[in-house]
Amino acid sequence: MVGIVDYNAGNIKSVERALGFLKADYVLSKNPADLEKCDRLIFPGVGEAKYAMEQLKLTGFNTFLKDWAQAQKPLVGICLGSQIIFEHSEEGDVECLGLLKGTIRHFESVWKDSKINTNLKVPHIGWNNLEYAEKAANGSTPLFDGVDPKSDFYFVHSYLIQPSDSSIVKAWADYGCKVPACVSQGSITAFQFHPEKSGRAGLKILENFIK
Repeated sequence: MVGIVDYNAGNIKSVERALGFLKADYVLSKNPADLEKCDRLIFPGVGEAKYAMEQLKLTGFNTFLKDWAQAQKPLVGICLGSQIIFEHSEEGDVECLGLLKGTIRHFESVWKDSKINTNLKVPHIGWNNLEYAEKAANGSTPLFDGVDPKSDFYFVHSYLIQPSDSSIVKAWADYGCKVPACVSQGSITAFQFHPEKSGRAGLKILENFIK
């Protein structure tokens, strides 16, 4: 059974539609207790990091997610949910869940520090392809199994993951700099792009997670 975390900051409907298309059994809830018996969890999100963290604390999902990760249960983060699993975000200067080590920074901050001059607009919106961390098409995470390595994925974000350990990045996108598009460590995998909005390739990722 797949649990979907509903904390008033998620792209819930599109995730539900994708799981419905895949005929997956799932539970959507604003109450952590309703998800305790699930064997895998999707942590979606769109919006602002500080607001999202406030909502997680109000609902008790902040503690629930930390316990879930500590128990090594499968967790997939999507978009904002891929960011606030890290330690700190520049967006609202907020402490995040700290499930993985690293920070979340604005594109312009990263470009400035890296002395990158670009006319690219922020946010990064639209379709982009991936460069896998390894030559193998699956980027060393089984969630990419069966996904065409030439596939494009749909992105919408102004901030990007800056993990302390770059080896956890399994796929990158190019947008003025190398953008971590998929990170994976232990039972946690997170996608900066939206698999539920990325057509057949995204559905295959979700299907792999369900199985």
